[in-house]
Amino acid sequence: MRTHVSSELKSAVGKSVTLAGWVHDVRLLGTINFVILRDSAGTVQLVVKKDAPPDVVNVVSSLHQEDVVEVSGTVVESKEAKSGIEVIPSSLVVLAKAQTPLPLDPRWITPAHLDTRLEWRSLDLRRRENRALFAVQSSLQRAMESFLVKAGFVRAWTPSVLGGVSEGGADVFKIDFFGKPAFLRQDPQLHRQLLIASGFERVYDLGPSWRAEPSDQPTHLAEYRTLAPELAFIKDERDVMKLEQNMCVAGIKHIVKECAAELEVLGKQIQVPKAPFPELRFPKVYDILKELGKTLPRGSDLDKESEKLLAGWVREKKKHDFFFLNRFPSAVKPFYVMRVDDEPQWARSVDLVYKGLEMSSGGQREHRHEKIVAQIGEKGLSAPSLSWFTDVFKYGVPPHGGFSIGIERLTMKLLDMTNIKEAVLFPRYVTRLSP
Repeated sequence: MRTHVSSELKSAVGKSVTLAGWVHDVRLLGTINFVILRDSAGTVQLVVKKDAPPDVVNVVSSLHQEDVVEVSGTVVESKEAKSGIEVIPSSLVVLAKAQTPLPLDPRWITPAHLDTRLEWRSLDLRRRENRALFAVQSSLQRAMESFLVKAGFVRAWTPSVLGGVSEGGADVFKIDFFGKPAFLRQDPQLHRQLLIASGFERVYDLGPSWRAEPSDQPTHLAEYRTLAPELAFIKDERDVMKLEQNMCVAGIKHIVKECAAELEVLGKQIQVPKAPFPELRFPKVYDILKELGKTLPRGSDLDKESEKLLAGWVREKKKHDFFFLNRFPSAVKPFYVMRVDDEPQWARSVDLVYKGLEMSSGGQREHRHEKIVAQIGEKGLSAPSLSWFTDVFKYGVPPHGGFSIGIERLTMKLLDMTNIKEAVLFPRYVTRLSP
């Protein structure tokens, strides 16, 4: 159908081309008419003068915003056009008409409420800011994945449907699996551990997980995507932290280099974070929070306010937006987390926090069968129901660990967005199941 997209036209001056896309805007001035044509690569101005072919003039006079058209014409230089070029059409065909009025304006001359945008998401995604946003997200994900592949990791496809609850919580989606109860996974981690037990040594998963928390907060999704590596033969959780730190630096460095145009559209200037990322450990975390005016009982988990307070402290003291939280209280962590042997009240559990929001959870896993089984009992879970996972640990599993980082959360904070739903193409949360 078409020979070029809009971004390729500067090298086609003087040539005949065929383009296709959406009518972004129309300006009918009588003796000269302008059409802004938009495709996935950008926009280009079409100039239709009164001496243009009559059928072209007639079609232009009937165009509306978001009509889909095909145009053939000659690329010429122009001092008036923002891009420095424009196209003089020799033919113009409407491929699909858009009804009027539009539910929302992709030009963003008239901004729309978030609920309206999500209701008409396909129209909302036509905005150049959204195209830029998801190009950045895609580039970030690919760069982090590339980092892992270069480090010897193998992509793994793990199940999304489980026969039991992996973390002992109530926030799971229960489904019917051929008449049997099953659950959508909360995290792909247990099967990554089974792959470590299989001798794969370095694997990563990239895909969706689900949490049935009835929350409609700006940082919450019911369905979210994570990049989740797991590696064997680690010394302790600090090897996991180093991997995650270097992966994040590589991903951000890549988008700063490769997504300059998209970042300009979004009006963002991003700094590549310096390594190493600061580390805060429990119980010292409680002392820092007390200095900041927030007192938490020793052994309790952190809330969102605590994460934000600690982020401000790290920013002031360490000049960093990233930091690790390590050695969480073991009482608040799942059964599979390794505890510090000589201080079992603390776990080798690590969260990565960026700009005040948790990005990932991970650390070192318990690889000793007898300790896993004991910790299952302490958490009030059924050992037989988890035997599908624990039995293989009887037969030699190396020290290992990993993490699961949220793609949408990282995108949200990297681009300073206020609502994570905007960082998802088609978000799912407590009040939205379509489109």
